[in-house]
Amino acid sequence: MLSEAEAAAIQKEAESRKARLAAPSEVRSQPRAPGGGGVAVGAYNDFWLGRGKHSRQTSLIIDPPDGRLPPVTARAKQQADARTATSQRNAASWEDVSMYDRCITRGMPGAMMPGFYNHNYHILQTPNYNAIVVEMIHDARIIPIDGRAHLNSGISQWLGDSRGHWEGDTLVVETTNFNDKVFERSNTVSSFGSGWKLVERFRRVDTDTIDYQFTINDPRIFTKPWTVAAPMAKSDGRLFEYACHEGNYAMPHILSAARSEEQEAAQKK
Repeated sequence: MLSEAEAAAIQKEAESRKARLAAPSEVRSQPRAPGGGGVAVGAYNDFWLGRGKHSRQTSLIIDPPDGRLPPVTARAKQQADARTATSQRNAASWEDVSMYDRCITRGMPGAMMPGFYNHNYHILQTPNYNAIVVEMIHDARIIPIDGRAHLNSGISQWLGDSRGHWEGDTLVVETTNFNDKVFERSNTVSSFGSGWKLVERFRRVDTDTIDYQFTINDPRIFTKPWTVAAPMAKSDGRLFEYACHEGNYAMPHILSAARSEEQEAAQKK
């Protein structure tokens, strides 16, 4: 955890940045003086970024207590290395591009993780269902809370098969039946694949805040389960259309680079 002084310093810098970006355009366009003085211009799309609220947490991971992912298994390390090697070259096929980059889904738990922009959620509760619409890549989760059993283990889905129940004031959602088509491009873990379990807990702590936590249990990938805490703050804004779609301009441009390399290699033979 950050100390109160460290948290206050970060908050002060955030407020200073917000003020700089709110300055008139003719002021923001002036170059900053050497040594960091002056007014920062900011990125061209800075206004889309979600600043959120500052927390004293130094890691989203609360278990293990050190805030780090637990060690991965030998199989997971081999898989991650293979994915890393693929990501360091031009994609030869659409299969080399993640489902996130293809605008299909971030998968789980990615769809519920805070990020840089468009990470807002519309949560609708009815007597028999909870529905969560995710602004980023327009994922939608329909979670039965009427006590029905999970789907047959042979049926897998992009976001898994979720079932919810109440434990006091906490909504507990257990999700299984993930497919093996979603992978995270990182040096730590490349895929959760299928056969793992996600347990989420939603507890409203006040009018404007939900204590959101999830635990991942996948002994094939991680040597022990791990838990994340990412509080959700109420927003009065609306969800905008996220128009990312598979087959947009990025994919043909990505694949054209690989075709160009293949042509150059063929000409050298």
